[in-house]
Amino acid sequence: MFTGIIEQTAIVNTLEHKQNNLEISLACPIAHELRVDQSVSHNGVCLTVTDIDIKHNVYKVTAVKETLLRTNLGLLRIGNKVNIERCLKLNSLLDGHLVQGHVDTVGRCTKVEELGGSYYFHFEYEPTDKSGYVTVEKGSVTVNGVSLTVVNSMENAFSVAIIPYTFEHTNFKQLKVNDIVNIEFDIIGKYIAKLMLQRK
Repeated sequence: MFTGIIEQTAIVNTLEHKQNNLEISLACPIAHELRVDQSVSHNGVCLTVTDIDIKHNVYKVTAVKETLLRTNLGLLRIGNKVNIERCLKLNSLLDGHLVQGHVDTVGRCTKVEELGGSYYFHFEYEPTDKSGYVTVEKGSVTVNGVSLTVVNSMENAFSVAIIPYTFEHTNFKQLKVNDIVNIEFDIIGKYIAKLMLQRK
């Protein structure tokens, strides 16, 4: 479980396909603080640390076929920045919202606006019959692992406001129109939507 508050960005160091899986090595300032078997969010995707090179601050994770099909990790290139967050500690403050690290779908950035120092990012995603794949205004949504508040909620689309700090300290700074992002909808909303369907 995560909060959507990004700790660091990591740089993709190598990408190696192994059968249907993708092994990703990343250079990150906190690599030496990680441990093998630890769960870490990468652009909102929970992956297990499989190896650590403390000397070079590099670690490895593996994305399986299902993850590559449902997320943007298969689009990574060497040198890309990835948003990183270690799992939530139960005795810490919950600064974002409850994030599982289980990406629901991908979306496409349709517009980026700069408004006096802050930024508005607009996204759309494919229609689906999955209950709970919706947003509500002032509700929470996770984009590339970042906990955000929905500004405008539309059918299969939404927008979020990004403050300068978040823009500078996540990979939102590199995000452009038509880029693909990972979306995780609010877990509470998904449970409520499914329960409502079962009661019909």
